[in-house]
Amino acid sequence: MKKYLYLTSIIGMSAMLAACGGNDEGNNGNADPDPDNANSPSADNENDDTEVSDVGSDDADVELSVWLFGATGYPELAEEYAEENPNVSISFQEIEMGDHHNNLFTALSAGSGAPDLALIEVSEMDGYKSAEDRFVNLFDMGAGDLEDDYLDWAWENAQNVDGDFLFGLPTDVGPTAMFYRADVFEEAGLPSDPEELEAMLQTWEDYEEAAATIMEETGKPISGNPETLYNALRDQAPQSYFNEDNELILETTDYVRNAFMRTSDMINNDFVENLGMWTPEWGSGMADGSFAAMMAPAWMQGVIQDNAPDATEWRIIQVPEGGGNWGGSYMTMPDQTEHPEEAYAFMEWLLAPEQQLKAFENMGLFPSAPSVYEMDEFQNFTSDYFGGQATAQVFAQSALDGEHVYQGPSYGDVNSEILSGLDNVYDGIDPEEEWEDVLNRVNQRINR
Repeated sequence: MKKYLYLTSIIGMSAMLAACGGNDEGNNGNADPDPDNANSPSADNENDDTEVSDVGSDDADVELSVWLFGATGYPELAEEYAEENPNVSISFQEIEMGDHHNNLFTALSAGSGAPDLALIEVSEMDGYKSAEDRFVNLFDMGAGDLEDDYLDWAWENAQNVDGDFLFGLPTDVGPTAMFYRADVFEEAGLPSDPEELEAMLQTWEDYEEAAATIMEETGKPISGNPETLYNALRDQAPQSYFNEDNELILETTDYVRNAFMRTSDMINNDFVENLGMWTPEWGSGMADGSFAAMMAPAWMQGVIQDNAPDATEWRIIQVPEGGGNWGGSYMTMPDQTEHPEEAYAFMEWLLAPEQQLKAFENMGLFPSAPSVYEMDEFQNFTSDYFGGQATAQVFAQSALDGEHVYQGPSYGDVNSEILSGLDNVYDGIDPEEEWEDVLNRVNQRINR
């Protein structure tokens, strides 16, 4: 079991990292940051809050089990599949993301109790890859024929380092954009129209200049917290915390350090407030316009609408210097399945472009299949809440600009220390000193 100890490092990330979702009707998608759900019925602590949905005939020859987290809308989509395939029934379990990954880890480690199909959140994927022999290689099921259906970088995220093992098919992605308050920008004398503002904010230097103007003219910070700003900067880099040999590269590359320092500089210039994500204060800031902008993924649309249902000023443009990705999931097949052919057939159907369009329309899951971006229904999608903008097209451009970045099984541990470091900078610690302390804490944490 020693090789599976890598998996334990990912469990602590589950509660704080969101997958994607959040549609124009205000759904938070498949990773509610403050969920009410508890453990799966398959876990030791059975809880009535688990949502179980059975689709298909009780007389079906094959019953598939599928583990999901949060609200995906997949059981409703599966009704159509069951009608077309009456020999197959499907039992879905939907729970909170942290409990879901805990349960999956336990079942894989024990060698029993795993479902036929299971979602894994994108930030968790590299941790599970150390348990390659506990999954079915989807290349063996013929999935290689589907590669062109998906975003290149999303497909690469699902493979092992050698590229000869495919763990899952990408269900959805979390392309990042810049949400902003048009009224705050207008008050500062800056463009408020999306096209004009996007043309002005081409670089991070442009963004900092706008932040200075907003602070001078309105007294408001441009960002409500360091985390969303840092994430956007970090996710534009071609490398993150580890290389593909799982070697820490914080001291040998400048990408992350530069993101940390730029965020720190903006903190020290009072351009960034420190409203904790998912706190009431953060939500209130969305509603009353106490900060001007937020770098966030597509699923944040629903979060903003939930926190600021009466606001009419939120708009969306591209992030300066490109996009990034925050969230998304993969459908995987544990090797414990007794029905690999039927499970793969359902997976292939569920994640085909036609069904991805329906998942986007029904639940706001942003498609990982770029052909969806060309469909009329997607092209014509607009949001009344965001001023009638074609928001789907904004996020689609970010998704198309994305690149594969290896994260590594200890990604969450490193990320936590860096975010703590930014909190310390906000509290007055010198950024250079704090960066050295971050490096020390990271090395202690991942080497203990």
